[in-house]
Formats: sequence, structure tokens, C-alpha cells
Amino acid sequence: MGHVLFSPLNWGLGHASRDIPIIRELLARGHDVTVASSGNALELLRKEFPECRFIVFEDYPVPYSSTRFFLPKFTAYLPIMMKALADERRNLARILSRDRYDLIISDNRMGVYSKDIPSFFITHQLRFSVPFFLWPVELATLYVNGYFHKKFTGIIVPDNPPGPNAISGKLSRSSFRVTNIRTFYSGILCSTKKMDVREDLDFLVIISGPEPQRTKLEEIMLSRITELPGEKVVLLGSPRKNSFRQLDESTRVYSYVPTELKVEFMNRARFVISRSGYTTMMEIAELGKKHGLFIPTPGQTEQEYLSRFYRKMGWFLSRSQYRLDLKRDVERAMEYTGFPEMPKTEENVRNLYENLLAQYLE
Repeated sequence: MGHVLFSPLNWGLGHASRDIPIIRELLARGHDVTVASSGNALELLRKEFPECRFIVFEDYPVPYSSTRFFLPKFTAYLPIMMKALADERRNLARILSRDRYDLIISDNRMGVYSKDIPSFFITHQLRFSVPFFLWPVELATLYVNGYFHKKFTGIIVPDNPPGPNAISGKLSRSSFRVTNIRTFYSGILCSTKKMDVREDLDFLVIISGPEPQRTKLEEIMLSRITELPGEKVVLLGSPRKNSFRQLDESTRVYSYVPTELKVEFMNRARFVISRSGYTTMMEIAELGKKHGLFIPTPGQTEQEYLSRFYRKMGWFLSRSQYRLDLKRDVERAMEYTGFPEMPKTEENVRNLYENLLAQYLE
């Protein structure tokens, strides 16, 4: 059977998490999978798929700041990222020279493609969101994305087609033909599955994302979570650690839990508090959760856009970590409706394989 090189970006755990069902489907169909990544993303997939082969493959430096001023730092990072992209191309050439692959799947790594091997790029951002006064920059990102998209055989967008059920809003829409002719809307893809369990956990808090903001949110939430009544679980999203502590008789804190236990907690939760990262949003949609409070990473324009979009649609409340009043915000969040019904991951990943990937692996 076919041999797939799968390379997720290591900016938080979101990219690796949404790739789990695709890797699981490929393995179930009898294919070999080699994962090329780094950091926490690599560690997560090692734990999930010990039968796979793994290659340490560094990616780009994370252009996040300890402040909310993301764009200036991102602009300053561009030369560094361009060098990292050139390094990525050279390192990929070395990887491809050592083994034979039938398919390459890159999750948001722009340089992981080959002109000789069918290559697919996973992204929910066909365009980026920036502040209104910088709209020419947003327009320019369509051109930049189109330039990179044409290097790939196809673009896999883990969202519903544009319309009322598209949970990434404008981010998954492009007006460029070079992008649109390559785009396959797979529907939501996440590692979380619906379970037949009681919702007996009052609050689940998921701390995730790149440093240093992940740690900042951890500090904020651990200082306030005991204000909320009922049974509470806090997941810190640090797979390199393995610790547990009890803040009080009804509040448990885990540095990291296996995917199976995280899935159980999410199924049991009546209310979810987390960043508004897109992977977490797909998990919320997969489970049909109707109550949550989202806290966008400061300066992370995608999460800030999704927060505004969901509030406008009446789906979920979001709140800045700088203005968080936990008890009050939880009460207000109960007034929102949650996402509309949509096809789930099991159906979506099967269709993705049968309608797109299989033709390159048989």
C-alpha cells in the first residue's frame, strides 16, 4: 500500500490534533505513515500512533508576543520565517532522498511539497483576518496564499463549504481561481468523538496554544477557576509533563491527559472554557456542545476574528483575558445557541479518503 509523509506545523497542538483522524484513516486502510514534525506536535502524535515512523523536522519560529501587539512582531519575523522556509525546503529534500513516498500531506507547512509527489496542504485559512484599517494587507494575503497554493496538488479545508454552516466564516473563502480549483472542503475534522455518557462535569477548562500566552492563560484561570461552582477539570496542554494536582475538593488540574481521557472530559462537560482556536471549535461542533466561553489569544488575529464572528452569529460568547470576569461571563454565555448541526468527522474523513486521497494511494 501507499507510503504517506505527514507533516503538521508545531504552533500549539491544534494542527496535530486535527490530523489524528486522517492518520487513523490512512492506517486503517493499510497505508504506512511517516510523521515529520517537532516539539509538542511530534510528542502528541508519537503517543497516539506508536506504530508510525517519526522524523524530527523543525518548522518556523512562532511569531507570538507576550503582549497583545501581534502584527508588529509578525512583520519583524518575516525575514526569519523566509529563512526558515528555505531551510524547510532543504530539509525536506533530504527526507525525500532517504525514502520513497507516494503522497505528502502538509498541515500548514508551506514548504512541504514536491513537484514529483502528489502534495496536499491542510488549512482552514484561505485568507487571513487583520484589523480593518489594514485591509490592503488582508487582500495581499490572498495573493501570497495563491502563490503557495499553486505549489500543491490540492488544498484540504477542514470546514463545511461556504455558507451558514461554515464555522471559519470568511477565513475559508477565496476569490482566487488558483486556490478555488484546488480546494476540497472536507467538513470538520477532529480527534474528539461523541460518547454515550452523562454530562456530569460542570466546567472543563482547556489551556492550549503557543507560549508565552499559554502560560499566561494558565496563570489567570488557575487563580479564578475556584470562583465557579460545581465539578471542574483544568487541562493545561503540556504533553512533555505528566502531573496532577487538586486545587480544592471540586477542582482537578492535569498537565496533560491522553486523547481518550480528554474526549471523555469534553463529552461529560456541560460548559467548556478555552481559547477560540479553530481545532477546539471543531471539537465543540463535533460534540454538539451548546455552552462555552472562549478567550482568544491576544494579538492572534484568527482567534480574535472567530470570536467576533461567533458573537455576531449568536453562537458563543468570547471575552478578552484582560477583561475576564469569570462568573459574570459564564452567566452571559448561557444565552448563546451553540453551532448549528453539521456532518461529523467520521463521515467527513471517510469521504476525504474515498473522494480525494485514495486515487493517489492505490
